[in-house]
Amino acid sequence: MARDERGVTAQSEDFASWYNELVLKAGLVDRGPAKGTMVIRPYGYRVWELLQAELDARIKASGHENAYFPLLIPQSYLEREADHVDGFAPELAVVTHAGGKELEEPLVVRPTSETIIGEMMAKWISSHRDLPLLLNQWANVVRWEMRPRMFLRTTEFLWQEGHTAHADEQQAREEMLLALGIYQEVARDYAAMPVAPGEKTPGERFAGAVSTMTIESMMRDGKALQAGTSHYMGTNFATAFGISYAGMDGREELCHTTSWGMSTRMLGGIVMTHGDDRGLVLPPRLAPYQVVIVPITRGDGTEVVAAAQTLAEGLRRAGVRVHVDDRDQLSPGFKFNDWELKGVPVRVELGPRDLAAGTAVLVRRLGDQGKQSVQLDTLPQLMAGILEEFQMFLLARAAEFRDTHTSDVEDWAAFESGVASGWVRALHCGQPGCEDDIKTMTSATPRCVPLDGPPQTGRCVRCDAPAAYGKRVIFSRAY
Repeated sequence: MARDERGVTAQSEDFASWYNELVLKAGLVDRGPAKGTMVIRPYGYRVWELLQAELDARIKASGHENAYFPLLIPQSYLEREADHVDGFAPELAVVTHAGGKELEEPLVVRPTSETIIGEMMAKWISSHRDLPLLLNQWANVVRWEMRPRMFLRTTEFLWQEGHTAHADEQQAREEMLLALGIYQEVARDYAAMPVAPGEKTPGERFAGAVSTMTIESMMRDGKALQAGTSHYMGTNFATAFGISYAGMDGREELCHTTSWGMSTRMLGGIVMTHGDDRGLVLPPRLAPYQVVIVPITRGDGTEVVAAAQTLAEGLRRAGVRVHVDDRDQLSPGFKFNDWELKGVPVRVELGPRDLAAGTAVLVRRLGDQGKQSVQLDTLPQLMAGILEEFQMFLLARAAEFRDTHTSDVEDWAAFESGVASGWVRALHCGQPGCEDDIKTMTSATPRCVPLDGPPQTGRCVRCDAPAAYGKRVIFSRAY
């Protein structure tokens, strides 16, 4: 398809190509030199920083403390929990030589930190007075991906991983749900991503977990993205690593542990939830620049540029992240297209006639209001409301898209049709063999048993066995 070199393939033509082109052309990321790695460019990293700041604040406010644990983990640590090592074995990167010599024991490059943190918890916990132990780590992890895609599945990515130890199952499960609620809040309120919280079926659980909770979000091609997970590990890792405590009666008890994580995969989710054929569409709360001012000059343009800088200062004092695009080698039209590609929520155009009239032209990245003339002296006071309105518009738009592409199905024909373009809610037996059959037939997997689903019983949509869970399960193709 012929297009401007800064343009991208239409979503309707090839959604995968649209995404792959857009994250590169919008300056979010570049390819790293090693297979499956990525370089997060400053514009993309700023989105991550803004998301990270909100998530970190909530983690700390809930009583957790940040720490850091080693990147290299003795291979024997992973082997102590059988399900865990089996689940991660295909993705492990292993160091066998260092300092010019073969190591006595291979070291695994951190795929996740349950094992190394479990080893430390066993050292730090001795009494019920040491509980709960609430830890969080901001780190990179490595998982060898066979089919990498920027942000969504890369060999190395960034994340936070919470790890906690508790006296009993009830407290640990409450922690699991607390973390899930934090993820749901950040996804909804900052990424403008309406998510479906729920529990994974046994076949989809995290390796070594007793229960896995997830938030699932719909992308604009109808597929699901797992945006964050929270796990109750039972006493599996406590048994493997000797994480125990002396209770009030002096008896030795095993701790109940949890782990939970959200990663840079969220950046891919933001792109695919809101983007369109013109480029990114960033939620104002996570946009590096919430407003870009484009001076439209004739001659030297000094007066217009100066007025643009004055307006920018007023917006900054009002708490707005703003940038003045005064690149004199580029036309205004190029700049308009460039900032649309980068997803800036609001563009302000300021030319000599606008300045003479004491006005500026305001253009929202989406919406049906079109260009709007606004008084210059009132713009700083109005902008907070304009940005909040846009944030809410994106959330409502994404929720409407999800709802109109989700259906309750009663038979297999409707199931196959539904997962071809969106989500279906169906009764399911919960058997791994049936899940495998569904995946083979449709490429769809059970995304979660939703927390808010109404009670319902009946027969499995695929095999006609009695349905499990007492409610419908969300199925979808997924990233």
